[in-house]
Amino acid sequence: MTTSRSLAIAVLGGVFACAGASALAQRYPTKPIRVLVPFSPGGGTDIIARLTMPRLAEALSQGVVIENRTGGGGYIAAEAVAKAAPDGYTLFFTAANLVFSLSFFPKQPVDPVRDFAPVSLLVKEPSVLAVHPSLPVKSVKELVALAKANPGKLNYASGGVGTSPHLNTELFKMMAHVNMVHVPYNGVGPATIGAIVGESQVILAPVSAVFPQAKAGKLRALAITLGERSEALPGLPALAETLPGFAAFQWYGVLAPRETPEAIVAALNKELVKIMQIRELRTRLIGEGSVAVGSTPQEFGVHIRDEKEKWAKVVKASGAKSE
Repeated sequence: MTTSRSLAIAVLGGVFACAGASALAQRYPTKPIRVLVPFSPGGGTDIIARLTMPRLAEALSQGVVIENRTGGGGYIAAEAVAKAAPDGYTLFFTAANLVFSLSFFPKQPVDPVRDFAPVSLLVKEPSVLAVHPSLPVKSVKELVALAKANPGKLNYASGGVGTSPHLNTELFKMMAHVNMVHVPYNGVGPATIGAIVGESQVILAPVSAVFPQAKAGKLRALAITLGERSEALPGLPALAETLPGFAAFQWYGVLAPRETPEAIVAALNKELVKIMQIRELRTRLIGEGSVAVGSTPQEFGVHIRDEKEKWAKVVKASGAKSE
């Protein structure tokens, strides 16, 4: 076979493949889509999924079935999606917890970077750095100064080893060069109570847990953990204003099996980005302290890779181990 003929066949093969993918995307979807949520009903991931996925069903004029498949730190659902047919009919509604877990248990059956096609980052939920009202600080700068003057004498509360409050505060300690003692509780709720009663003087936890207590005067909010200020909490500075580059927040998004055709990923992304621009949805999220995003697949992929690298470094530097 001549080189020119081989080239022609390769080109035609590419043309037919593109045409096939385009036709597939035009027909998609022709049956209900299953979305696996890796955590139990009522949690943050489930709530955001049930806010957004019914709107995807409306946009696609096709059923979207949410299935809560718990266990394994989210990796039971993740593995099920990774091994599903890459046809756009099985999706994974993921959260930052998946990457946190990987930092402690690197031998998971799947990898969020390697085994999925990113579709879109949908929502960011900041955490709030807060202190007990008796602590004589009213800013991040003052807290850092106090912690430096009293190494090992301040306690910080978390929902347990490997949770976002734990790793977010370890990142804060690293960047501020301070030493505080970790007091793990069995969940964010008990950790917040621990901070309210003064068992721990510092807490860096999701806005939904901390900010209502700050508004009630039971805690003093100092900053949010997005890289910039948020219209959801306009009165709070960003922690990055004191510690440049600091960003640590819960996030939610959609992944598909790795070999899902780009045309289907693009079709899903187009609708999800539109959904995250719906005023009613954005207003509700702002009311809960969160931020609607809606990213490109490429942006979401970069975000996941960056998160994986960042938290692996934090876990290694902190010496934290799974319990």
